[in-house]
Amino acid sequence: MVLRIRVAAAAAVTGLLLTGCTSTDAGNGNGTDTPRTTPPAADAKPGEAPALPASLTGQQPQWKRCKAPEGGERPGADWRCASVRVPLDYAKPDGETIPVALIRKEARDKSRRIGSLLFNFGGPGASGVDILPRAATEYGKLNGRYDLVGFDPRGVERSSGVVCRDDAEQAAAEASVDLTPDTAAEEAAYLKDGTDFGAGCARRSGTVIAHTTTSNTARDLDLVRHVLGDEKLNYFGISYGTQLGAAYAHLFPRNVGRTVLDAVVDPTADSTGHARNQTIGFQRALDNYLKSTGEGSKKGTARIVRLLEQLDREPLPVGDRKLTDGLALTGIAITLYSQSNWSLLTSALEQAERGDGTELLRLADWYNDRDENGHYSTQSHSQRAISCADSSERPTAAQAKALLPEFRGLSPVFGPFLAWDTAGWCANWPVKGEHANPDASAPGAGPILVVGTTGDPATPFEGAERMAKELGKGVGILLGNEGEGHGAYGTSSCVTGTIDAYLLDGKVPAYGTTCSSGSARSGA
Repeated sequence: MVLRIRVAAAAAVTGLLLTGCTSTDAGNGNGTDTPRTTPPAADAKPGEAPALPASLTGQQPQWKRCKAPEGGERPGADWRCASVRVPLDYAKPDGETIPVALIRKEARDKSRRIGSLLFNFGGPGASGVDILPRAATEYGKLNGRYDLVGFDPRGVERSSGVVCRDDAEQAAAEASVDLTPDTAAEEAAYLKDGTDFGAGCARRSGTVIAHTTTSNTARDLDLVRHVLGDEKLNYFGISYGTQLGAAYAHLFPRNVGRTVLDAVVDPTADSTGHARNQTIGFQRALDNYLKSTGEGSKKGTARIVRLLEQLDREPLPVGDRKLTDGLALTGIAITLYSQSNWSLLTSALEQAERGDGTELLRLADWYNDRDENGHYSTQSHSQRAISCADSSERPTAAQAKALLPEFRGLSPVFGPFLAWDTAGWCANWPVKGEHANPDASAPGAGPILVVGTTGDPATPFEGAERMAKELGKGVGILLGNEGEGHGAYGTSSCVTGTIDAYLLDGKVPAYGTTCSSGSARSGA
């Protein structure tokens, strides 16, 4: 089953072959170092929680050469892996603990080292242990003065990763479940699949899924910061990583260091609002693509709708598999994450219209993390667990159907899927969610750079504007990027230079500065 439109720019858009490491556990907390600040524990307002036990705050990570993952290569000699123990339940800080896996490449210039720079590449569910070594060349300048640190958030991969289905079950759902049901039978199968997915998570992952909230991961970050010996958290979040960064700033405003939020999730949106934002964003990106081909938005959109309707009636055989309308839509979506992939979309659409679905299916597999042997990663499992632990909303099928006219009007291509997705996502999830939408206010925090791209399909620019305002005056500093794609760092020399100047030298741009064609103009 295709899940919510997501994926970190560094992982899915550039097509990196992700590798990682199997981290070793940290010590048992018997270290003697004295960190500068003590993280809070339970789910309480900032500053009101008791201190964590010394067995956690006194940990000293045991950095060792990273082991090669199954089917992958070991990261280079400069990379080391470790893990830090964190409470499963921060309301019970002396209780059960789980590991948070880390990977680190130390700063080259030790005499000018600023500290650690932690990365989250999005998802939710993306493995920083896997992604950072592959993406690190983009951050080479930052590595001069920062230790680059990636991590697997709780519920992801090596950090008690959530598992909900095996490969055969995943493949069967993709092939048989219609993501835009047209009949009562298809609707029943769609809703049952969502329920079965949640039940599988509960059966295979137990109590972990009740504690995979973003706020708990933010608390983990503060313990990691503390154990690494950093007075403040320096952080780079992309896509979902911006939601995590904002959660950290809200909980620990006094511990916020230099922080960049790129491709920003709208903190004011509930589950329906996120679906609406993405419907607008993906159609906007599709329109920009279609205009670039000379076909035009209206004509090109109608052409794609006809193809999807044809595949809904009769999927295209591709070997022993079939290209369904849902898989075709997935293949289309991933190409819109980066303008560099638009040529792939042109080729795949032309091929499908000739009766060959090979390229669109390959693109869908790329998005769904399915390898040539039919093995899927568990990112979609972690993504569902984190999203449903965060959101208290559980839209019904009736509510989803009521959205169809509006969403179809916003995007005939993506609207029906994203309207139905509101009900298929967390319906009948086995644990309650935390809130309808998070509080991103961070009074007392230092300036946080909030970066939005005008043609971003998954996190439209308007979300960055709202995030900057929610963080608060003098905290959220909006930086605009006039361009295409999901995430601006590394794609715009102006954005990259502005971010580097902020992270390396503390230079904060004027609010509303906009990068266009490689140059910046000041905001109001």
